[in-house]
Amino acid sequence: MVGLGETDEEVRAVMQDLRAVDCDILTIGQYLQPSQKHLGVQNFVTPDQFAVWQEFGESIGFLQVVSSPLTRSSYHAEQVRGLMERYPRTAGASSANSLLPG
Repeated sequence: MVGLGETDEEVRAVMQDLRAVDCDILTIGQYLQPSQKHLGVQNFVTPDQFAVWQEFGESIGFLQVVSSPLTRSSYHAEQVRGLMERYPRTAGASSANSLLPG
């Protein structure tokens, strides 16, 4: 979730950290304050920025990046299952590059 004051550089750093530990699928969505008792939204991220993060994520090797204001972690769960079946983990795989065809 974004919208709590993080910078573009911080989001990109987290994305790179996730790839470094073989995370293949990433969802990025806008934090929305569920009630007055919860942390407030610091900023609303533009759809263009979500698209930039999606493009960056794909460029560093994520198999799937879903990035939009209303994206939630369960978004397209069935597609995730298909990706996991299509690109199964192998013992000792150290990056998504070892999973991609070619």
